[in-house]
Parts: sequence; C-alpha cells; structure tokens
Amino acid sequence: MARLHSDEIDQYRDQGWVVPRFRLPEARVAAMARALDALLRDNPGVRPEKLVSAHVEGDNGEGVRGSRAFLDLARDPEIVELVSGVLGEDLILWGCHVFCKPASEGYETPWHQDGHYWPIRPLANCTVWVALEESSRENGCLRVIPGSHAGQRLHEHLHEDRSDLTLNQRLAAGSFDEASAVDIELQAGEMSLHDVYMIHGANANRSTRRRTGVALRYMPTTSVFERDLRPADGKTGLAVDFANRPLWLVRGSDRSGRNDLAVGHRR
Repeated sequence: MARLHSDEIDQYRDQGWVVPRFRLPEARVAAMARALDALLRDNPGVRPEKLVSAHVEGDNGEGVRGSRAFLDLARDPEIVELVSGVLGEDLILWGCHVFCKPASEGYETPWHQDGHYWPIRPLANCTVWVALEESSRENGCLRVIPGSHAGQRLHEHLHEDRSDLTLNQRLAAGSFDEASAVDIELQAGEMSLHDVYMIHGANANRSTRRRTGVALRYMPTTSVFERDLRPADGKTGLAVDFANRPLWLVRGSDRSGRNDLAVGHRR
C-alpha cells in the first residue's frame, strides 16, 4: 500500500505541496491514457482544459460526458491513502477535473487559489494532480508559490473576460512574488498534492507536445460541502453545478453529519 513518508508530510505542511515517491504503474497509466482518448472523443464540443466532473459517468449535468475510469482512479485505495496522510482518515471525494492542454494552443491557467472557487466550509481540501503525460516547463506544467498556504488566507481575485483561459479569475497584483514560483515537472504516472490555499497556476502550452493532468479533489468530512453557496459568483469560466454535484465517501465516516451523500447519484 502506498503512503506518504514523514518527510513528504513535513514538506506538504511547510510548503503546501509535495511530489510523493509513489507513482502509478505503467499499465494503469496506459489504461488511463485510453480512457482520456475516449473522454476527448465523447466531448468534441468542450475545450479539453475544461473537462469538469470527468468522473461522473455519462451526462454529468455540467456539460461533460464523463467516464467511470476517472472515478475508479479517484477512488484508488493507494491514492486515497496518500491523501489520508495530510487530511486524516475521514475523506470525501467531491471533484475531478481533467486539464488537457493541446500542443501549441493550450490555455493558460491564471495564478489563483482553489479555495476562492469552492463551497467547502470550513475550507479544507487536498488536490492530487496526476500526470497522464509528461508535464514540463515547455508544455505548461503546474507552478506553485511555496509557503503561500501559510496563514490560510484567501487573497483578492479579479475577473478577466477572456476566452483563452482555463479559469476567469486571477489573483490581484501584489498578492505574491512570482519570482519564488516552482515548476512541478512530472513524468506520466507521477503526481503532486497541494493545499487548498496554495497559490498556483500554469503557463499556456506553446510546445509541440500535449500536456494532460487529472486533478482529484478531496475534503475532510469535518468540513461541509455547502450546496447553496456560489463562490466567485459563478464567474469562473467553468460550467459547474455544485448544488447537484455527487459526493463519494471514500474513507471513514461523515464526521460533520451534514454532507449529503445521496444528491447527484443515479439509482
């Protein structure tokens, strides 16, 4: 069974992110690559950077036809074990976003904090970013500002009315020092974990190689997915429907007693 080592947990606590030693087996990566190809075929009218709730099979109500393969990935016991190392033993899977940046014209993801977008109270989350293809500086890998999660503060975000961005909210100037950014370069099958307050983004892909990652979202069950909240006033550039988003209890129990685990699940 995979697990986070003590030094990896220390880095996550101190820096807000970590790349675990664990990586997916080659056969699993190959299977997910086939699932990705099918997902892209099933969603010809959706920008490949905006494949939200890709783990909800069929018409997911958020403009995407999802695939069970991504739900199986998100519920993988080894990945859940990694998350438990930083969030504890009671976990809910609530999101899965496939970011596929085409070669030469893949969209930029502006600098932002995830917590600005999400209806989780109190705000707590770990995102596991799984590389399905090589992710490098050249093709627009994830970039983070180490330590920016400290203090658990959400900074001001400004709306950008542009059609060439993955998200339409960008951190206001002066919120952080971009010179301190770290590029998280990953091989296929490797992954990173980052905190909900972490400042991060990604450059546009101007290279000749596609870049694809799957962002798996987990919250501790001491928090509540508040379905009536609309963070960022719905102006995110993504067609999300938090009111009907299904949740999966992937470990332990709902400690809050307030998370609705039935909404959005088909009988």
